[in-house]
Amino acid sequence: MERVKGTGPEDDIWHVYMVRCSDGTLYTGITNDLEKRIEAHNSGKDGARYTRSRRPVKLIYSEKAGSRSAAARLEYQLKRLPLAEKNRLIQSSEHVTTRLSGTKKHIT
Repeated sequence: MERVKGTGPEDDIWHVYMVRCSDGTLYTGITNDLEKRIEAHNSGKDGARYTRSRRPVKLIYSEKAGSRSAAARLEYQLKRLPLAEKNRLIQSSEHVTTRLSGTKKHIT
């Protein structure tokens, strides 16, 4: 039986990500297709309203989450961090891959 795309457990991998906008601000979001989402932010077609006037954006942080709800919880936590803490998180994760409770953090 052929499987339909988007119905398997591997398709349930969500990412929490941060991008740096051209004006230096940060935007945090979630997606299940990181590459496509960054392209959308930069094209302005389906990107967030916030990033439309701040293009181009650059991916600076991403972390895998096992489900949409887990990604949304982590996004909420990241958005509540003070800017200094976000910058520390970004700097400490730069060019480093770490395993943390089954999730993978990385910077591109």
